[in-house]
Amino acid sequence: MTLPIHVIGGGLAGSEAAWQIAQAGADVVLHEMRPVRGTDAHQTDKLAELVCSNSFRADDWTGNAVGLLHAEMRRLGSIIMSAGDLHQVPAGGALAVDRDGFAAEVTRRLEAHPRISIARGEVACLPPAEWDSVIVATGPLTSQALSDAILGVTGEGQLSFFDAIAPIIHLESVDMNVAWRQSRYDKEGPGGDAAAYINCPMDRDQYEAFIDALLAGPKAEFKDWEHVPYFDGCLPIEVMAERGRETLRHGPMKPVGLTNAHNPTVKPWAVVQLRQDNALGTLWNMVGFQTKLKHGAQSDVFRMIPGLEKAVFARLGGLHRNTFINSPRLLDGALRLKAVPRLRFAGQVTGVEGYVESAAVGLLAGRFAAAERLGRSIEAPPATTALGALLGHITGGHLDGGARSFQPMNINYGLIPPLEDAPRRDAEGRRMGSKEKGRTKKRQIGERALADLDAWLSAATVPEPAE
Repeated sequence: MTLPIHVIGGGLAGSEAAWQIAQAGADVVLHEMRPVRGTDAHQTDKLAELVCSNSFRADDWTGNAVGLLHAEMRRLGSIIMSAGDLHQVPAGGALAVDRDGFAAEVTRRLEAHPRISIARGEVACLPPAEWDSVIVATGPLTSQALSDAILGVTGEGQLSFFDAIAPIIHLESVDMNVAWRQSRYDKEGPGGDAAAYINCPMDRDQYEAFIDALLAGPKAEFKDWEHVPYFDGCLPIEVMAERGRETLRHGPMKPVGLTNAHNPTVKPWAVVQLRQDNALGTLWNMVGFQTKLKHGAQSDVFRMIPGLEKAVFARLGGLHRNTFINSPRLLDGALRLKAVPRLRFAGQVTGVEGYVESAAVGLLAGRFAAAERLGRSIEAPPATTALGALLGHITGGHLDGGARSFQPMNINYGLIPPLEDAPRRDAEGRRMGSKEKGRTKKRQIGERALADLDAWLSAATVPEPAE
């Protein structure tokens, strides 16, 4: 008798993983601690309950990266996308759902599937050895007992904390006529690069105006159920500024060891540095700019920085309770824990953000686990797909910048390899404007992704899920 695969967590990732496993022809036990043990955020005992927004965000694969992820997941028989489509509510170009109808639909399908058993109760320790294939998909509200068990096998110092994360910017939106490439004192890094940072200079008046705006900007409020400490060494930038107007200029914005390539004789009063955040070099992190400013204020305040007036943010900063592992260091390309390969991780605990992204990682983990159980080979989706790009980011595409440099990320075009030949002219040979060029590029990235996904599916040995 073939042993079942165990999935811990009945949220979006766990529900999707269980569905993919069962549809592939393997047995699965889905463990959900509710209603035996509740959480401060959930209101029901339904599987795939949406605890925040009811939106899956933009649904247009031709112009939005999350819409492309939607399209790819639909092609792979996603239960989350299918139930979402069935219970959608009006939301313009976004896919929003009736949260009760959606969760009830997912629960009904999983309970009715002959290969799925649902076990209600908390898994409060490391899964027993006889569970030879396990997917941990417990999300940001992982119980303390299971968090402690995970810590024991990962060697991480902690999993749950208030995370102040810094914004990430698309490289192409940085004005390099103002900014320049240079490392402090031209110091070479391990790869021999002495120009590893992008530097944005400020004069004294610009710095003072920036500090005023930073201190005056609206800040995110704490939730009552998120009483956990800041991560050490990751203070929000406005907290540092409150300690004195010169604190930032002697901290992350210090101008020492740098010479403005555009104006070498004038010493900047302060400098904001950007550090490459992904292997493709398309995304850059604002060094030391972790923040709890509200999102609208972030865009306004950070665009005051010279060179970032037209910055496009792949991710804005934030402050929230988080539970996630250092996936690039701990997981292999099939989402297995390197130290204990019988354990896979999926969903937000792997370091992704968003309903759809969490479900997408659950989809991949489920397919990987099913193929392994059934003795079939399966490769990771191509990096040119949204699924492959997301997997690549959490298992190896992030550049290590020190403790806790890996942070949760939504799917975005910066994670997907750029086109080899960016479009410049339309079908009639006319030069396109920047907006038209951007729209065309996004469509072509989507077309390439879906074509590559179809080729991957046709080569896969795992049968496609039945309707």
